[in-house]
Amino acid sequence: MSRICQITGRKRMVGNNVAHSKLRTKRTFQINLRRKKFWSESEQRFVTLRVSAKGIRDIEKNGLDACVKKAQEKGYVGIV
Repeated sequence: MSRICQITGRKRMVGNNVAHSKLRTKRTFQINLRRKKFWSESEQRFVTLRVSAKGIRDIEKNGLDACVKKAQEKGYVGIV
């Protein structure tokens, strides 16, 4: 499974390692993903999602059902 947040759609970023001599080599910045269970009030069950730290904050702020609905519209998560 690829490392993509199911709520925000965030993926890894690509950048450069910069040495003291200013020599640049490619590197990747991985996102802070966690597998976390959330309680869904509408379905009365736990839902397990792979979410980033920002995704967890979005769910706490807006609610799970609103975030999952928005993610489904954008195609980040299938039917949960």
